[in-house]
Amino acid sequence: MRCIAVYGASGFGREVMPLVRLQHGDRDTAIVFVDDGVAGSEQVLSFDAFLARPEPQKQAVIAIANSAVREKLATRCAENGVEIIDVRASNACSLDNVEIGDGSILCGFTHLTSDVRIGRHFHANIYAYVAHDCVIGDYVTFAPGVKCNGNVHIDDHAYIGTGAILKQGMPDKPLKIGRGAVIGMGAVVTKDVAPGETVIGNPARPMQPR
Repeated sequence: MRCIAVYGASGFGREVMPLVRLQHGDRDTAIVFVDDGVAGSEQVLSFDAFLARPEPQKQAVIAIANSAVREKLATRCAENGVEIIDVRASNACSLDNVEIGDGSILCGFTHLTSDVRIGRHFHANIYAYVAHDCVIGDYVTFAPGVKCNGNVHIDDHAYIGTGAILKQGMPDKPLKIGRGAVIGMGAVVTKDVAPGETVIGNPARPMQPR
């Protein structure tokens, strides 16, 4: 017997729950929401209530977009012996020589092509793709419809917004997205983005403070 927690009961968690049921559900598996912020019902448990359940095997899927929170929750699960599992929509596509770390979520119609390396706890929302020869770090988030073309290097904790387009780099000069950078929705990124920088627009430029 096992119990799987979908960690996060907000919008993305509710999108991920059906994927978990389809991939991991069976008569010996209970699947529950865990969210300390809204716990208190039979539908949503606190983390402590999840740990107290009778099933001997505990697993979790972390459906939280905020990468810093995702990392903290992954650490919390590891400290309490909760295994992090991957989620794959049935129509997610992964081709040749794709390496991807633990804890990833690949939603419907996502596509990883060839010779791609991706770190831990990657989120790819619906219709996002990663093309050839890309290198992606840990805790990176792709919102729906992200187009990450070939030879792009993305550092840890970057967030790529809905519909953003990352221009293809070159083998000897990949397009680089720095650690913790934020790419605004619909942005067209043609140049490197510095660590921690937020860019918006077409072509993408650093967002100016108001």
